[in-house]
Amino acid sequence: MSVSQVMNDKVVPVVMKFVNMKGIVALKDGMLYTLPLNIIGSIFLLIAAFPLESFTNFMVNTFGPSWNDPLYKCQDATMNIMALVGLIGMAYVYARNEGVEPLSASCISLSTYLILNNNFTMFTPEGATDALQVGSVIPLDWTGGKGMFTAILVSLSVAAIYSWFIHKDIRIKMPAGVPEGVVNSFSALIPAAAILVGSTLIYGIFKFGFDTSLPEMIYKFLQIPLQGASDSLGGAILITFFVPFLWFFGIHGGVTVGGMVGTLLTANTMDNAALQAAGTLDLAHGAHIVTQQFLDNFVNLSGSGQTLGVVLFMLFFAKSAQFKQLGKLAGPAELFNINEPILFGTPVVMNPIIGVPFVLVPVINSILLYMAIKTQIIPPMGGQLPPWTVPPIISGFILGGWKYAVMQLVVLIVGFIVYFPFLKKLDTMNYQQELDASNGAQA
Repeated sequence: MSVSQVMNDKVVPVVMKFVNMKGIVALKDGMLYTLPLNIIGSIFLLIAAFPLESFTNFMVNTFGPSWNDPLYKCQDATMNIMALVGLIGMAYVYARNEGVEPLSASCISLSTYLILNNNFTMFTPEGATDALQVGSVIPLDWTGGKGMFTAILVSLSVAAIYSWFIHKDIRIKMPAGVPEGVVNSFSALIPAAAILVGSTLIYGIFKFGFDTSLPEMIYKFLQIPLQGASDSLGGAILITFFVPFLWFFGIHGGVTVGGMVGTLLTANTMDNAALQAAGTLDLAHGAHIVTQQFLDNFVNLSGSGQTLGVVLFMLFFAKSAQFKQLGKLAGPAELFNINEPILFGTPVVMNPIIGVPFVLVPVINSILLYMAIKTQIIPPMGGQLPPWTVPPIISGFILGGWKYAVMQLVVLIVGFIVYFPFLKKLDTMNYQQELDASNGAQA
């Protein structure tokens, strides 16, 4: 049995079953609700920490040293509530897909999450040595990156339990003619009561039994180890290998891998955003190397497999009419990181000649980028999240100034060099086939 047969018969069904699991679908689609706030918040963060000293000096001299406080306030109200927004979105999608009223599931999930978290924070006044406990607050630490895993577990668990109650008809029913909003509210009473009472008991068990909270336990024993694994060189290589590897067999690598590690990378990004806002964005203070931008704006620059080099070859070096025409058609989309025309037009899928560099280029460039940050040639990426459709070089400057723009140029050049001999071989084969077809037609 060939490798492709094994993949299609054994691996692909397992992968597709995983991708289509209720929880994974809810995670993937629910987290999309965070995208607008992430983008807007990252724009404010970019302005607040603009990578140009002359701009910063101008703003300080014009508006005073606290000129960026309102911008950081917006960041707090967007990027630092990602756990809450994601929780609401995931519970909504899960309940909607189960055919039950989704908004009630979202509201119950939010209430559950707040019950499980501590409602105080520690504050040390200026000049004091002892920290004071400030009560009746919602700590932003746990509404952003640190609370991401708890938000996932809470949203999916609550939505599943809520759906079970409704499907089993364990609810208060209203007579016909009652407005839908009232019906939904009363239907949610029994499942909400059961879930919130259970959440309160869990909070009490962890508070009085372990002197901690469930989110703190999840963060310490689950999220930190997983974030650490994703932030290692080995983790970076695995992530960047499997995206193009799955694409080679026709499986959407971005969706599949994103469903598994997207939350980890988002949490890494949120942690870096907090460090950036505090002015301590460096490895010594725990900044992460492998973030969402690491994947979107470098490893997958111009699309999965980093195929801008393929388009450049087709436009300037190809002999075959097929490649020349495909390069012209795919070029504009490629500039905006859309490379499906290349994936299926070359084709990349199930093509071993182009498949080798397609998998190899992202891995090589992930190693280059990782080592560049590790050796402090370029700083860790902050909280700026350029939309994935922003063209190369421009997105690099948005991420962190000219250094990242140059780094994007470097990885594109490396990608082109690696692709070149393989594309040359494939182009020669196509050109010869075109000549043979032309000669045959003339004969």
